[in-house]
Amino acid sequence: MDSSSLSPYILLFNALSQIPTWHYLVALLIISITFLYKFLEVHFFEDVFFKSQGTPITYNPSSPFCNAILSSCKILHSRFVATTWISSPHFQTAFLQFCGRSPVFSYRRHLFRTSDGGTIALDWLMNADVSGGACGINGASLPMNNAISQDETTPIVVVVPGLASSSTSNYLKNLAFNLAKHGWNVVVSNHRGLGGVSITSDCFYNAGWTEDLRAVAKYLHDKYPMAPLFAIGTSIGANILVKYLGEDGEGTPIAGAVAVCNPWDLLIGDRFICRRLLQRIYDKALTIGLQGYAKLHEPLYTRLANWEGIKTFLSLSNAFRFLLLLCYKKARCLRDYDNYATCHVDKFETVDTYYRRCSSAAYVGNVSVPLLCISALDDPVCTREAIPWDECRANPNIVLATPQHGGHLAFFEGLTASSSWWIRAVDEFLGVLRSSPYIHVQKKQTSGQHSALDSSIDQYPHLHVAEDGTVTAASGEGKRDGIEDIKNLQMLSEEKTTEMLSNAEQEKHVTEAKSDFMSETCQTSEMAKNIQGVESPDITSPLRRFLNQISQQNSISTWLLAFIAIRTSWPLVGSITKFIFRKRSRKIMPAA
Repeated sequence: MDSSSLSPYILLFNALSQIPTWHYLVALLIISITFLYKFLEVHFFEDVFFKSQGTPITYNPSSPFCNAILSSCKILHSRFVATTWISSPHFQTAFLQFCGRSPVFSYRRHLFRTSDGGTIALDWLMNADVSGGACGINGASLPMNNAISQDETTPIVVVVPGLASSSTSNYLKNLAFNLAKHGWNVVVSNHRGLGGVSITSDCFYNAGWTEDLRAVAKYLHDKYPMAPLFAIGTSIGANILVKYLGEDGEGTPIAGAVAVCNPWDLLIGDRFICRRLLQRIYDKALTIGLQGYAKLHEPLYTRLANWEGIKTFLSLSNAFRFLLLLCYKKARCLRDYDNYATCHVDKFETVDTYYRRCSSAAYVGNVSVPLLCISALDDPVCTREAIPWDECRANPNIVLATPQHGGHLAFFEGLTASSSWWIRAVDEFLGVLRSSPYIHVQKKQTSGQHSALDSSIDQYPHLHVAEDGTVTAASGEGKRDGIEDIKNLQMLSEEKTTEMLSNAEQEKHVTEAKSDFMSETCQTSEMAKNIQGVESPDITSPLRRFLNQISQQNSISTWLLAFIAIRTSWPLVGSITKFIFRKRSRKIMPAA
């Protein structure tokens, strides 16, 4: 058969069949590698062929502190080069979790009691322990006793761990050991219920719970007044630290601080972590860790939270549960956990309310302490979209370092990935800061301290009714005092209602009835603006009558309201009148 009469598809198939099979395998391998290179955000060739100048740093150019400190921080200015065989943010983060190595030592434990009956495990690693070889056996805590005298001048750094992390996490042990080796006394402030300590009160930690850090900082400052106090926060711990520094402002005893891989805005982070498949993997992994935390404290969660929602996947094995979570898009995630647990325990109305109130980005402008912030732009957990660039640049106390790569709390460098860039940068920054004149000195606050989760920007409007009947929004009362405020409001409203009823019997005029109607319309709209969130018919009705009585005394306001009503409705009345007359004229014309 003539080849010209064959179908072009048959000719193409015949040509492709002549190509060796191994050529197809090589092509498939190249395509797969290219796809994975992009999908896993590998930056090997970028590191080799497109070398950057150094770490981008954002700061206030007019700040003497930033200019002086940054001129001495060589590591912070240097370019971070990831370990070649884990040159991906996902490889870096996975290596930290599963393959990270840590030095062998033991902490000295001190159980700190909070004012509400809670227990916080403070794990100490002294400079003397590292230099003197008193680290002991790994895993066996040494007694604290009086390891530090009250006249000790060695600087202390308190470390706030990340979500579901404790002092035994590899990255925290590396951080503590490196700092202690360079002349610091390190104390890791474990979150409530972590570090092998039970929860002894009805209070759990969350992403914005600053009260524990505030209490620990005050305790350390009061007990060791001669030792400068610094702080480091990692991941969620960085969010707690920055929020605390913004809440207390000049009143904090912290002399300097570092925030590493801060999520900044929890609402943006919540949207980001559910966006792509890889991010959802981190979401599910973190959820499993939190479910394990909840299982440790099941009796309290059963009483305070929605335990039926929390335990959804607890009965499954870890491996099967993780695969199921990946395959089922609507499976349990961090947001569901916060909905079933955090919102119930800490009395948040919704999950979004919790995220908004606990985000540290809103507190950046009020930070009065020298603060170094390190956030990798390729962080797979805390997105760069949430970084408050302008706020950090405007604050003269903040230095923001944003390496192009590094993953989440990883930053492994060297051929063997034996060191972490951010730990070296933090050690250098704090070392320069503690010997400089720019360390923060605590000042007495003129106004009261912000309590945890109850800052001025967090508060919803609370009602305050004075003795003369004036209704105002009372700030700083706190959410837990809202019920008492409403009860007092009800009692005062009942008294005013009794007085109004007696006055109404004595004054019965037609003109006052008209003004009553007009003022009721005005004051009802005013009430909708001032009393948001209070839904109680027993409160609204007496208040409306009382406000109507006040408006009767001001006839000018009533007539002004009537004029405005007529003036604004006049175009509508004119249009209706014109339409009616036009319709009548059409009916008359045929009759004529």
